Amino acid sequence: MRAFYDEAELHSLALSACLSLGDYSTAEFHAHRCLAALRPHMVRSRVITTTRLAHAQLALRAFGPAAAGAQELIRSLTTATDAHIRPAAVAALWTVGGDLTEAMPHLLGLLDDDITFAISDAADLLAEIGPPASVSLPRLRDLLTHDYEWVRVHCAAALWEIGGEAEVPAVLETLLQAMAQNPATANQVVACLNRMGPLAAPALPLLREQLALPRRGGRLASIDHDEELQGACRTLIARLDPPPPGAPAARTA
Repeated sequence: MRAFYDEAELHSLALSACLSLGDYSTAEFHAHRCLAALRPHMVRSRVITTTRLAHAQLALRAFGPAAAGAQELIRSLTTATDAHIRPAAVAALWTVGGDLTEAMPHLLGLLDDDITFAISDAADLLAEIGPPASVSLPRLRDLLTHDYEWVRVHCAAALWEIGGEAEVPAVLETLLQAMAQNPATANQVVACLNRMGPLAAPALPLLREQLALPRRGGRLASIDHDEELQGACRTLIARLDPPPPGAPAARTA
């Protein structure tokens, strides 16, 4: 069995090198070989296999339509039992094939998963697809009551990207409640509010409250992320409530 992992490791390293050099045709070959070497052994040594398989799968997604030759292999992985592999395979299926009719049942299935990161991954991909994914709106609305605030944040962001202005009240309520409940969501919440533009104006009090804190909870509670969050909040406040003419500009960093 070790030989299979050694082969996959070599192809994975070659894949990374080819991607760095922009040699996509050769990289695609190594991605296919990496997948082929690992797939028969997915059940064994699961962590190693999952990591490398997802690496190859995501690389195939980066190739887009150029990786069309891998579609059958990708399809076979969309029903994998491993929770890491399945979302990566569905994302690759959509990017490589671009067939929403084929991808949507898998995405809706992921929204019904018990594993929270699988739901969030599906919501993120639906957000990328945007309005053509409108069939997912009812399920995304239902997920705004999920027990886990991170799921609610991802699904609210997807609702905005797909449904637009009609979804604003529910999206804002969900994002602001999640940010109040778990400050670690703040970076992602503010990023979505920024995409909403003037429609995010009801968030102004919470944004100002965040800036008044000596320390915010932001992603990982790190200094870099806190500074990033402060800058994003100031920029968004300036957009939503610009100073009167002649007033000094607010600091944005």
